[in-house]
Amino acid sequence: MGTPQAGGAPASGTDMLMQFLPLILMFVIFWFLLIRPQQKRAKAHKQMLTELKRGDHVVTSSGLIGRILEIDDEQVLLESGEAKVRISRAAIGGLLPARGGKEAKAEEKK
Repeated sequence: MGTPQAGGAPASGTDMLMQFLPLILMFVIFWFLLIRPQQKRAKAHKQMLTELKRGDHVVTSSGLIGRILEIDDEQVLLESGEAKVRISRAAIGGLLPARGGKEAKAEEKK
């Protein structure tokens, strides 16, 4: 057991800081390992959604892959094989790299 301070005086400022230092340190670690990277990913995803254009190949968050035929503020019309699907713009998970080969050349001819 620690010795009580003389006269029941309140704890000094450095004692209070030392008690809260582990909590402050944990918050800083969580900030750099969890919160900051998640904010960066969200910002990059939002920018990707604003830069989408007709003809881009995308993958939705559910895994559907297709090419954008029409795009507006809220919805996107995707062509996936023979099917055309209208989805929410927010459901697009990512942009696929430019396709090469016979498929891309056939689409350019259209």
